[in-house]
Order: sequence, then C-alpha cells, then structure tokens
Amino acid sequence: MRLDPFYLIVDSAGWIERLVPIGVRLVQLRIKERPDSEVRSDIRIARTICDRHGCQLVVNDHWRLAIDEGCDFVHLGQEDLAQADVAAIRGAGLKLGISTHDEAELDIALTVRPDYVALGPVYPTVLKEMKWRPQGLARLATWKEKIGSTPLVAIGGLNIERIDGVLTHGADCAAVVTDITRSQDPEGRTRQWVAATSRWRMAPSTDRVLGKPDRPSPCPK
Repeated sequence: MRLDPFYLIVDSAGWIERLVPIGVRLVQLRIKERPDSEVRSDIRIARTICDRHGCQLVVNDHWRLAIDEGCDFVHLGQEDLAQADVAAIRGAGLKLGISTHDEAELDIALTVRPDYVALGPVYPTVLKEMKWRPQGLARLATWKEKIGSTPLVAIGGLNIERIDGVLTHGADCAAVVTDITRSQDPEGRTRQWVAATSRWRMAPSTDRVLGKPDRPSPCPK
C-alpha cells in the first residue's frame, strides 16, 4: 500500500467539505468528545465527499462506527488499540493505522500488522500536551528501518518548510493539523501543501531513502 504524501487531519465534516475538493487525497476525521450520533453524521458526510473527490478517508478511533458506515480505514491510538476488537476490524475488511511514540508502542503496533505506523511528535506541537519529547528526523529513519515496507507517517509540528526533511528521512507522508486549521487562509494553505508535496506524489517509493533527494515529478492532472 502507498499513502499520499500529504495527510490532512481535521475534526469535522465541515473541514472536509471545505478542503478535500482542493486536491486532498488522504484525510483523517479525528473527532473527540462528541456524541456518537454526531460522529456518525460527520462520518457519513465525510465519506460521501471523499468518495466524490477520490480521497481516502481514515476514521480516528471510532472503529465500530466506521464498520457500520462502510468505511475502509481506521486509525487507532495506543489506548484505543488496547480496547479495540482488531479481529472485527480486519474481518470487516478495514485497513488500520496505529500511532506510536516509543519503541514499546512500536512493538505493540507491529503485533497487529498495521497498514501504516505513525510516529510523533516529530517536532514540538501545539495540538495537545504530550509526555514525549520531539522525536526528530533521526528517529524517523530508525523507525523506517524497523518497519520496512510498512508505510510510515510523520506527525507533529509539521509545516511546509519541514516536508522535504521528513520525507527524505524515511516518512512516506507528512500529517498536518494546525498548520492548516489555524491558518488565516486554510484553503490557501491547503493548496500550498498540495503543491509542495506534488513532486513526491508520483516518485518511486525507492527514492524515499535517507539522504537521497527525490527526483522531481510532474503533478498528476
């Protein structure tokens, strides 16, 4: 499996409606502390929009609702993974991404054979308080060596200036939250992200190696 190099993370279907049509091809719906009825509604809206625009939707945490609503990808943090029915998720045909922050969590994640592994925070982040220090680019390279062909997602404190750094240190895609959602012009910032990742979008995965710059590729039409 190959991930789009630009991975948008938002907390509502409203954001997906605004930003996915701009050219987003991979988006996570991450909703916290809202009733299941509201989450279900947002998943339905998000799925319709993503299907219309050829975008892969990933549902954060709410794996039961994702199964019910016919989604095909979920993302779980470590606490949610401990409580989730992975057999049910796999039985429903869903792909699975897992968050990791240290080696113990990576070991746990690999036991369920995830479809991608996320590592963060790579840089300091304002999204939430975290007990882990910033991981840095070297840790990305280490993680990629450990997980091999499994896609690696870099998350935490990323902005456009840091895209090439994470992608040349082993990450297959760069996940972003606040650099877009707290921007004065989220639509404009999204266009910048789509453009900045365009040369990675069609490049052979073998080019994404530590220290080896990617060959420029045309943006797909």
